[in-house]
Amino acid sequence: MSDTIAALSTPLAPGGIGVIRISGDDAIAVADKVIKTTSGKPLSTLKGYTAAHGKAYDGGELLDECVALVFRAPKSYTGEDTVEISCHGGVLVTSKVLRAALKAGARAAEGGEFTKRAFLNGKMDLSEAEAVMSLISAKGEGGMKAALTALDGALSKKIDAYCNVLVSAAANMAAWVDYPDDEIPDLDLDVLLTSLNEVYAGLDGLLCKFDAGKALTDGIETAIVGKPNVGKSALMNMLSGFRRSIVTDIAGTTRDVVEETVRVGRVILNLADTAGIRESADAVESIGVELAKEKIERAGLILAVFDVSRGLDESDDEILELCKGREVIGVINKTDLPRKADIEKIKESISEVIFTSALKGDGEKELAEAIERAIGTDKIDTSQAMLTTERQRRSAEKALASIKEAIDAVNMGMTMDAINVCIDSAIEDLLELTGKKAREAVVDEVFSQFCVGK
Repeated sequence: MSDTIAALSTPLAPGGIGVIRISGDDAIAVADKVIKTTSGKPLSTLKGYTAAHGKAYDGGELLDECVALVFRAPKSYTGEDTVEISCHGGVLVTSKVLRAALKAGARAAEGGEFTKRAFLNGKMDLSEAEAVMSLISAKGEGGMKAALTALDGALSKKIDAYCNVLVSAAANMAAWVDYPDDEIPDLDLDVLLTSLNEVYAGLDGLLCKFDAGKALTDGIETAIVGKPNVGKSALMNMLSGFRRSIVTDIAGTTRDVVEETVRVGRVILNLADTAGIRESADAVESIGVELAKEKIERAGLILAVFDVSRGLDESDDEILELCKGREVIGVINKTDLPRKADIEKIKESISEVIFTSALKGDGEKELAEAIERAIGTDKIDTSQAMLTTERQRRSAEKALASIKEAIDAVNMGMTMDAINVCIDSAIEDLLELTGKKAREAVVDEVFSQFCVGK
């Protein structure tokens, strides 16, 4: 028996419709206490995938006109009996209908509880459940396509294939070790190594694409840095598509960090327009400069802006030094003015250099292409499997380490038992990645990030 839960599955905000979802063993009975159908037939008499028009009541109080959709287990999102009540999308109306369902015997659903039940009832695995949240929170087309690919099971199928290779290898070794007197063919260590190396290469490839994939799905922290009056705020406005930062000819206009999330090509940038880096006697400006340096330390990508119409000075040299060893794109700005900056000196420190006139909007396409190259999203195919969460990355890394140990054990001539221990460990990590043998704490970690109603 599963208790019956209910929640609003659309935003608690004015809209065309609001949907209250009820799921559990008594979902239809609960809905029957709230909905009086126009036909007079109780919802309990309806087949699955059937809609009924009616009115919602809280006891004797009429709440709204509505449509109830009935889903019968196991053919529902959760795998349980489910009713979705669609009413008018007013905040008060939807709240009252939900309250009526709770009075009728349902309890308020926790965040992600509907999807958690779908996972527990075998409707999806853990990586597919995570894809649901990625799809909901996707800010760009690339992230949306990647989430749909994961929801379709691309990652699960790839991980299952790796598991099958490892399970087959472990089974052959176990049979050879446990039944030495039977006529079992000798193990071919070359074949075993080929299998282990195949899985190792596949997992390594997924991990190598992780950061670029995260940039597509979650965005990347990006700092716009440079000395005062080089055009950082103009660049921020160009990428944002509207006037987000104040642009003047007065050096030091930006004294704090101005932040905005923007989509550039397929990539989401969590942009920070920072104060101009220079020595200053102004206490407020000095604080802004320190904040800018902190942003550089935390940023996954730096857009270092230089004024092509001015010669490089100590502030530019400091910026080049701060950017060393970081993922950085040099933005040579104000190309509509005569060139005075030493471009070659900039190129000695920064390999990727783009020319722009941010005020005029020139160079935006070239900058977008450079950003994709810098973070690797130009090589990402969103129709292929990707690791999209830190949890998945951790499981894949642990499995990779165990496979490396197994390969080393084979090469060192260690016993089959020792090799099998490493392979079993890798299998456990991969099964945890998909959720087939995930610990309760891991499952709770995944669904703690979900919104209520999903």
